[in-house]
Amino acid sequence: MLIISFIMEKKKQSFRIRNSSNELFEALIFVYYLILFTLKTTFHLFMPLLISRLKHPLLSVKKKKSKSPRTMEAATVNTNLKASKPQLESSLDSQDFSPSARLLFEIITRPSSHDVESALSSTGIPPTHDIVHEVLKLCYENATAAITFFRWAGRTHKLTSYAWNLMVDLLGKNWMYEPMWDAVRSMKQEDMLSMTTFVSVFGSYCMAGKFNEAIKSFDVMDKYGVQQDVFMVNSLLRAICHEENQTTKALEFFDKIKLKIPPNSDTYAILLEGWEKEGNVAKAKITFDEMVNRVGWSPENMSAYDSFLTTLVRGLQADEAVKFLQVMKGKNCLPGLNFFSNALDTLAKQNDSTHAISLWDIMASSGLLPNSIMYNAMIGLHCNNNDVDNAFRLLDEMVFNGAFPDFLTFSIIFRCLIKNKKVHQVGKFFYEMIKNECPPTPIDCSAAIMTLTDGGDPEMAIEIWNYLVENHILPLDGSANALLIGFCNLGRMSQVRRFAEDMLDRRINIYESTMKKLKNTFDKTGRHGRDKYDCLIRRWKAP
Repeated sequence: MLIISFIMEKKKQSFRIRNSSNELFEALIFVYYLILFTLKTTFHLFMPLLISRLKHPLLSVKKKKSKSPRTMEAATVNTNLKASKPQLESSLDSQDFSPSARLLFEIITRPSSHDVESALSSTGIPPTHDIVHEVLKLCYENATAAITFFRWAGRTHKLTSYAWNLMVDLLGKNWMYEPMWDAVRSMKQEDMLSMTTFVSVFGSYCMAGKFNEAIKSFDVMDKYGVQQDVFMVNSLLRAICHEENQTTKALEFFDKIKLKIPPNSDTYAILLEGWEKEGNVAKAKITFDEMVNRVGWSPENMSAYDSFLTTLVRGLQADEAVKFLQVMKGKNCLPGLNFFSNALDTLAKQNDSTHAISLWDIMASSGLLPNSIMYNAMIGLHCNNNDVDNAFRLLDEMVFNGAFPDFLTFSIIFRCLIKNKKVHQVGKFFYEMIKNECPPTPIDCSAAIMTLTDGGDPEMAIEIWNYLVENHILPLDGSANALLIGFCNLGRMSQVRRFAEDMLDRRINIYESTMKKLKNTFDKTGRHGRDKYDCLIRRWKAP
């Protein structure tokens, strides 16, 4: 429409100037302005791009087809793919950036900015190394802005290898693979290429699910002067295994490269961590066997051992884990507390006390001192299996090993005593909790009161109730109703009436079901009892 209106305007002007009916002259004028407009439009559209291509330190390197793996992506990301691009973490709020860096970032990301480079220069802020690094970190979701800024900064200051690596990473994370490889080639010419650069390339491809391209990148490393060694093998394996359910893909690459580049313990640790994440016990066993055969036993391989044993425990093969632990103990390769803590937590969730005790014994016999969390896991496991004696044994043992019981420790045992109706021990342990400043929760107190009244120790139930009232521990509703029902069941109606009146005075909520229980019990005591209940029900119904 712009072209048509432009042509019509010029056509009208030609009529006013000549005011002639010469059709040939009109046609010549028409063609002249059409050509003029086309040339002008082409110049304004494409000349800035041509200039930037010639001057751009990032994009001006001549491409060499033999130097990079080819990808199907263009230099810019197709808009149809953007919806599936992984979200990049915004750096704007995650770190502290200087005001200068933020100002430059705002300039390059303004949607209405035409001459960005002039605006950058007019700030008077020199693109120092630190400033450049900060701005690039801010640009992870604005790759185009990053390119503009990078070009501007490179004209007046020599860019660091760190800045180049940031640019490679930024472009790769935004799926701009061809510009990424242009940057890699530029770094080679500037003698700034390093292993870090290719680690970033591996991560970018794997993050996008392009594992074959990541492997091709490894294949061409030596052409860029970066050695293909075990460190780079491990870097690629780590990038692949970082993605969900891709350890099999990593293993395929490993099987092809291990004859050319011998693996080390870190190689196997990466694979074993992948199998651990995926819960693949069978593959973990194969990888672990190969590891032992190739690199032997060493305390330095502890991360690999931890992953393997954790895979066994989570895969319901704790018996196998115990066997391997015995072997590792003999090889002086026993894992540390971190493994035992996680394993005991897993076994506690599986309610597997048998293997938990076996692991505990191996740990204790090796001189490892468990912490409070581990003690709580074992005490909880014993309590879940109603083994109160062993729970108390561990409680007594904690202090001697420097692991002091906490609120959770006392609560686990207290609930176990209530569950198993250990009436005498419930009362005794209640005092122990108070003495250690770990009083039970109102819910646990309610359950304890019910257990005590049912078990024939109503006086201790009153002790707990008085403690709650005197110390203003809220809410009181549950314990109040438990006390009333418990004393009703004992037939101690005079105390029921006294407690109920006191509770109503304190505006404690007595449940309707409790009032029905009181009515039935008072009715059984005759007319005098019914009169007492009538007094209570009137007060209960009163607003």
